[in-house]
Amino acid sequence: MLTAFPASSLLSRLYYSDGGQSKWILSWAAVAGWPLPALVLLPLYLLGKASPTPLSPALCSWYALLGFLSAADNLMYAWAYAYLPASTASLVAASSLAFSALFGRAVAKNRLSLSSLNAVVVITAGVAIVALDSGSDRPPGVTARQYALGFALDVLGSALHGLIFALSELVFARVLGRRSFHVVLEQQAAVSLCAFAFTSAGLAAAEGFPAMRREAARFARGGEAAYANVMVWTAVTFQLGVLGGTGALFLASTVLAGVLNAVRVPLTSVAAVIWFHDPMSGFKILALVITVWGFASYMVGHTSVKKTSAS
Repeated sequence: MLTAFPASSLLSRLYYSDGGQSKWILSWAAVAGWPLPALVLLPLYLLGKASPTPLSPALCSWYALLGFLSAADNLMYAWAYAYLPASTASLVAASSLAFSALFGRAVAKNRLSLSSLNAVVVITAGVAIVALDSGSDRPPGVTARQYALGFALDVLGSALHGLIFALSELVFARVLGRRSFHVVLEQQAAVSLCAFAFTSAGLAAAEGFPAMRREAARFARGGEAAYANVMVWTAVTFQLGVLGGTGALFLASTVLAGVLNAVRVPLTSVAAVIWFHDPMSGFKILALVITVWGFASYMVGHTSVKKTSAS
């Protein structure tokens, strides 16, 4: 999560800055790597180290629902990165921690400790600070309305991200069980395949497949080869990030997955300033410090609770 998701975010911004325009194409690239977890699963099955989970109607329904939500989530983030600098988009996406905590409590019945609540409030305050500074970092050619739309969709995408985490944990708890880590790969492959199907249908309706060749021909710094490179690595990094997130909630909880998702904010923000020369105003620096502080308070409180429980 801490390496793949920041890389995926930066690649999304690179896609737009070098000439990409279609939100559907970027969303499609994210889930086009669905065969990767399946390729890892196949040797486990062939060597007898794991057996496939039977596909019941209930499990298929869960996979389809999570796939649809993931497709919608990817599309919202694609719109956000079209209109927001990468550093701003990542700071706003830190609000997923608040939604992960709330949905984790409501859906997966996670415990919500005082340190968790404190982290939620502090990180939400950081997002509010970014909103107050919304006029200082608007990219050239982006209108105030487009910036506001990107900001709103970034928040909605973060909320959907938290819901997906909570529902995925519920599937592990009630349907798949926490038998072995291979069920994480099974869920990721199935959900990504469903998301790929939904996104492919949307891309076809938007006539996005023919548009890929046109985008590739005029793509900056390398043309078709550079375009293919961005698409492939977007697929790979996104799948690795999802694997990290799904594994975190499988091994721990939705809240911890949300916290780790928020930790990538400073990594993405600093990298965006270095590579894309994103503006870093005083408000954004303050929001970054507050976000890190919220994460640190959660980790300190979580460690204290574990030590108390152990003693």
